[in-house]
Amino acid sequence: MALVFRALAFRYNRKTEVFAGLDLQIDSPATVLLGPNGAGKSTLMALAASQLAPTQGSLSWLGLSPDSRKNQARYRKAVAWIPQQIRPVPGLTVREQVAYAGWLKGLSRTAAWEASGQALERVDLVKLADRKSHEVSGGQLRRMGIAGALTHRSELILMDEPTAGLDPQQRIVFRSLVEELSDSLQVVVSTHQTEDLADLYREVVVLSDGAVRFQGTTDAFHSLAGGTGSAQGLADAAYAQLVGREV
Repeated sequence: MALVFRALAFRYNRKTEVFAGLDLQIDSPATVLLGPNGAGKSTLMALAASQLAPTQGSLSWLGLSPDSRKNQARYRKAVAWIPQQIRPVPGLTVREQVAYAGWLKGLSRTAAWEASGQALERVDLVKLADRKSHEVSGGQLRRMGIAGALTHRSELILMDEPTAGLDPQQRIVFRSLVEELSDSLQVVVSTHQTEDLADLYREVVVLSDGAVRFQGTTDAFHSLAGGTGSAQGLADAAYAQLVGREV
């Protein structure tokens, strides 16, 4: 199963070009998109989610492109995007907001409600199902967003900086969730942090200045450091070598 970008170009305006002819294929169950702030990670994730449209080139998931209104609904049902900021819907409980996400993707109200219970169980939020969504923590909001993606049985989940602002305990919960999800669907996580690479991800893509600087297994990424040491130390050294700066 592959997410494919071909000759992709994107600009926000005439002067701000983010990508120019980007070629990238992601087909690992768990991939980390690594790069410094301003590298283009969030833009690439928004393009992959079809929230933005490329200026030129194409993108597809399993051969399905969101380039037409007819295909866009099918594409968005298969590809879910968890942005860095998840906003609670005023007045809705956690379960209601999760069910609402499924309804927006085309499920009936009954089917979305039933699926929301199963999704909350999968992300360990059943106990908070009746709490107002604006009353939960940042880490719980992220899991609520993932539950929304699970209601419509996403095949690919894109997460943009999902650990930003999480405390150590919340990071542990998130790691366990990513490990569980990658057993049954594909996960792509964008971040500028090198923690947890060896434990969570099978493939690393390094993006800098709108270009792919590296793509390969986590072992191949660590080997760029050219030495021995902890996985964290090797990741930091490899990252600094590729992007010309330290984490």
